[in-house]
Amino acid sequence: MHRWPFTLVSAYFALVTSLFAQDMALSTVLIDGENWQLVSEGHDFTEGPAADKDGNIYFVDVPKSMIYRIEADTRHVIKFAENTGKASGLAFGSDGKLYACQMEAKQVVTYDADGRQTVLATDIGVNDLTVDRDGGIYVTDMGGQKVWYIPPGGEKKVVAEKFMPNGLTLWPDGNTLVVADWQQPWLWTFRIGKAGELSFGEKYYSPLQVPPTEKLPGSDGMTVDDIGRLFVCTHAGLQMFDPTGRPCGAIAKPQRKFLSNVEFGGKHFDTLFVTCSDKVFARKVNTTGTPPMAKKPAK
Repeated sequence: MHRWPFTLVSAYFALVTSLFAQDMALSTVLIDGENWQLVSEGHDFTEGPAADKDGNIYFVDVPKSMIYRIEADTRHVIKFAENTGKASGLAFGSDGKLYACQMEAKQVVTYDADGRQTVLATDIGVNDLTVDRDGGIYVTDMGGQKVWYIPPGGEKKVVAEKFMPNGLTLWPDGNTLVVADWQQPWLWTFRIGKAGELSFGEKYYSPLQVPPTEKLPGSDGMTVDDIGRLFVCTHAGLQMFDPTGRPCGAIAKPQRKFLSNVEFGGKHFDTLFVTCSDKVFARKVNTTGTPPMAKKPAK
């Protein structure tokens, strides 16, 4: 894995977004009077929130091998799939299918609208995943210290290694992959090349806050809004960074337990949904994070 101190691609992105990055205080995202609201409880350990094109949120209860759906309009929670091989990470692809990492089964699968699964890759250490616009899948394997890439209809391959990759996401343009490092107070960015190859690894988002009671930031799941601000789950709360990688502050956790993952959802994609140990919470904010498959093509 190549680790460059500063890359041309990040310099270009910083230049393009510098106008939007000015004075991006956390207070501009928060709404007065809005706080975390409890959406679902009684779980063992929640993870992997993913939004479909309509803003419905899917999440997992890992120990129970269950996937649930939160309805965008009512926030009613229903069971979507059972016996999921202890699924952890979830993500929707441009094909409308739900992609899932199955930790116990050591495989990556898709689910159709009726909850029927199709196996895409086997014998792979999995934790979290994201899907690019072409249907390629990036998978973090924290135990194996690897990031895998599964091309559409192709064989899996290692595209980054020798660190502890955890949560991951894509920039809005789809050309840069962000990966959390469980052991370090920074987030990696990689330029995406042909056939899913990664290059120009950089410690772009830094520094992450670390509470006095912790030795590591506990960086896990993350998401980005429509103008490139990044939100990452950590021990210190939901930390926000501007598009140039500068820290903007942290939103307090909804409860003291472990904060694992975050996603924008709701009918207008203006609500942050977080999985926090045994519960799922939601908070409306003054920004949006629209998934690519929900965006209307430019005329």
